[in-house]
Amino acid sequence: MKIVVPVKVVPDTAATLKVEDGRVTWGDAPLVLNPWDEFAVEAALQTVEQHGGTVTVISMGDESALEAIRKALAMGAKEAVRIYDDALAGADVRVTAQVLAAAVRKMGDVDMVFFGRQAVDGDTGLTPMYTARALGWPFVGLVSAFTEMDPAGRTFAAERSVGEAKQTIQAPMPAVVTIAKEFAEPRYPSFMGIRKASRAKVPVWSLADLGLDAPAAKVRWPEITMPPKREVKVEFIEGATPREIAEKLVDKLIEAKVL
Repeated sequence: MKIVVPVKVVPDTAATLKVEDGRVTWGDAPLVLNPWDEFAVEAALQTVEQHGGTVTVISMGDESALEAIRKALAMGAKEAVRIYDDALAGADVRVTAQVLAAAVRKMGDVDMVFFGRQAVDGDTGLTPMYTARALGWPFVGLVSAFTEMDPAGRTFAAERSVGEAKQTIQAPMPAVVTIAKEFAEPRYPSFMGIRKASRAKVPVWSLADLGLDAPAAKVRWPEITMPPKREVKVEFIEGATPREIAEKLVDKLIEAKVL
């Protein structure tokens, strides 16, 4: 099987978002592989371990994207491609999906594309389904397990968690899926994997390499501001008995016109 995993570099989840001069900044927070993408890489690695094949990761972005790519390579992915073009500055979800779909077509004979459920910075969760539509492939979201995988027959069955229930979906290959965290805990990269990934040469594809003109983004952010600060006061209500405390609380709520 040939599985492609798009990955994204994001600020560490402990980072604090700020707006400075109308621009979003994460300060000097370290960049990491999007945590949700780690589950997709793990699922792809487990799938090829069971059925044979290769895992290729792709990422859009400048050289900072190498942080995400090398983490995926250290985990066990065999190949990687970085996509970068000045014309992609300000790309929205639709543009990103078109570019990723073109990269998948260029690779040729791809059986499946595994995504994480969303990115922790943009947080839309829309890129996987947009990419599926651009490719014209079926889409299955939040896969927690593959109950069947038949590369020769070009079909698979996936289990999804739907609230308290389980849902099984059958679909043909090629297909795009997103992987839920219930699939498996991502593995830790080995020391040798880290060393090998650090030396890996990652090819860079431009829009011309993908046979694309500069796509125009449909979504723009003309203005970005921080939400107004809220002043919060905490008052501890004391009383001799629970009844007295409750009565005081009710009086406070009535005074504040909550009740």
